[in-house]
This record gives sequence, structure tokens and C-alpha cells, in this order.
Amino acid sequence: MEMMKEIDRKHSWRKLSPDDGHYFFGYYDRNPWDGEIRRHLVLKIPQIDRLPERGERAEIGLLDRAGNYEPMTETRAWCHQQGSMELFLKHRPDCFIYNDYEEKEKRLVARIFQIGKGVVGRYELPVYAMSPDGKWAVSLNFSRIPRRGYSYADALLSEDLHPADPDSDGIFRINLESGEIKLIVSYRTMMERHPYAYGLPGQHIWLNHAIVNCDSTRVLWLFRQCAESCRRKDIRWKTFLYTSSLEGGDAECVLSECQWQKFISHQIWGRTPREILVDADWTGSGHGAVVFDESRRPFLARELSESHGGMAHMVFSPDGKWILADSYPDADSRQKLIRIDAQTGEWELLGTFHHEPVPTVETRCDLHPRWSPDGRFVTVDSTHDGKRGVYLLEL
Repeated sequence: MEMMKEIDRKHSWRKLSPDDGHYFFGYYDRNPWDGEIRRHLVLKIPQIDRLPERGERAEIGLLDRAGNYEPMTETRAWCHQQGSMELFLKHRPDCFIYNDYEEKEKRLVARIFQIGKGVVGRYELPVYAMSPDGKWAVSLNFSRIPRRGYSYADALLSEDLHPADPDSDGIFRINLESGEIKLIVSYRTMMERHPYAYGLPGQHIWLNHAIVNCDSTRVLWLFRQCAESCRRKDIRWKTFLYTSSLEGGDAECVLSECQWQKFISHQIWGRTPREILVDADWTGSGHGAVVFDESRRPFLARELSESHGGMAHMVFSPDGKWILADSYPDADSRQKLIRIDAQTGEWELLGTFHHEPVPTVETRCDLHPRWSPDGRFVTVDSTHDGKRGVYLLEL
């Protein structure tokens, strides 16, 4: 293979992962570091050219800041976009959780791994996201997600357009201390509160991209639907952004498809408990950083930065002063990472990364920028040297 173009070297990016395989962390909306910011969770995967097959395993390990890698365990529940949802447990600093497939029971679970000991427990549902205070996780049904780059090969895709029992499936809350599971918002509730509920018959529906807010009191997620067969590779879906308290009683759709389609690609909670950050192009001049208070009626959005280009994964720095925003590969196969001043809207280019075309977007390697909890480090995933790798920048 011809060597890929190098990263833009204006800033001192350093490859953290070894060169003996493909390594990455996954999504932009979670923290890969331990409490002391010494060790960074990572997956080592067997290939980057196709979706995982049933039974195909990935290795979960730890990288230190010097780039030393230590393998920990393996999982059958992984995908190229979001990894295995591996996360350190805040109140058990020597432990992390990750999703896996339980062969004997034919279902997904989340395992608890203690460094130096191995697997020491599990949760009875797979984890999608964790609250910042470390007390809660949220879960959803991965087998309903038709985009297999965001689900797991062993979570066989459901043939049912709607859940067989919409009263017992939906968004779940997991108590990370006791393991207790509670369904906080059912599919039936979401369907009843859907802005266009009359259009749901004949639609395949699923949930994705759940995130807990900064004070660990609320959760957002995407409700998606499509009219085509969910097994088509070119499915066209509609998106509705819902929010709820972690008790679930006030679940509501706060952004509908007419506000989403072609205008937004990603969302994340902001600096305050009700603020949401999106990469929006509601003006038609390009995507910028936009925030809104999800509790306010009527809806009112505020622009933090003017257009910085195309769609992006965005995330605030821990102190709320900065926003990281990446981009999809452009016509020249370049991905960009910028840092936006949340006060002035001015932005700085942190790096340009080459990304070769891939057979399917489900295996594309997005940068998915992630802050360390102290705001000192940024890590991204990139394939610019021909292998997936984790890269670190000290700011």
C-alpha cells in the first residue's frame, strides 16, 4: 500500500498507539482517560475494511502517555464508529466497563474489568453512555439499529418495524453501584409524544446516540425512522431529538426532522444542564456551532461561531471556553480539526489529516476529538499513515 499523506505538523501531534495493528477509541462524546489522566482506553481491531462478522473479536487495552500499550481483555461487541463503549468507572478507578456478547445466553451485557484481576462482574444490559458523576449509565436496544457501523454483529437486526412490546423497550437507566435497571422512557411514550405520530405506521424505528448532561440529571437521544427496508445499505432515515430527566417523566421531542434534515449532523450537551450544542446550517451558509436551551419555549437558538465548513462532531472543553470540531473527508480526502473560541467564535486549525476513501461509510475513521478531563490533552483517531491509530496533542 502506498504510504498515506502525513498529518499537518503545525501542531505537535504524536502517535500514541503502536504500529503493529489498528487501534482506536471511538466516539467524541465520552472520556477515554482514567481519573489520573495516565491511561487511555483503546481497542485493537483485526481489520478496518469491512463491518465486523459474528464472533469476530477485538482486543481492549490501555495506552499510557508515553505510548506503551498493555492488552487487557477481548470483546465480541464492537463496531468501527463507537468501539465497545469502553469507559472507566469513576468510583472504582482500577475498573472499566465494556460491552460484550454472552454466548451462553445469546445476548449483550456490559462487563466490569478490574486491572490486574480480570472480569469481576457485569451489568445485565449493554452500556451506551455514562453520567459524569459516575453513578448512572443508560442503555438501549442495539438490535434495532440498522446502521451496523453503530451496532454489533452479534446483535442481530430485528425484523420488526416496531418493538414487539413497546411498553418494555426504550431508554433504560442502570445504577452502576447496585446494577438495578429501570426503563425510564418506553417506545410507546416516545411514539405518543412524536410530533408526527400519524406517520409512524410502516416505519422501522430505532434509538441511538444517547448522552447524559453535565450535572448527570438528563439524557438526550435520537429517535430515528425509515420507510425503506432496514437492511438496505442506502437507507434514508428521519431524525427526532428527544430529551428527558433520568427519571423519565418529562420525555419530549425538542428538535424534529424538519429542523434536523440536511441542517444538523451531530449533537451533544453543552456547558449548563439544559444547553445543547449542535453543528447547524440553518442559514444556508455552512455549518457553525449553535446552542439552544432545550427547556425554552418557544425554541430559540444562538450562534457561537459562523460557518467553519461542513458537518462536524463538536464538544466543549471541560472549562467551557473552547469547542473542538472535526470534519468529514473533503473532495481532497482531507479531514480537519479546529478549535473554536466559544466567546468570540474565532477558530484555529489544529490539524489536517488524510483519509483514503473506504468501501462503506460505516467503516470510515472519523477523528472524533476527545478532551482529557483537565483540558490539557486532545486525542483523535486517524488512518492517515495507513493504519488506524490514536494521536495525542498537548495544548
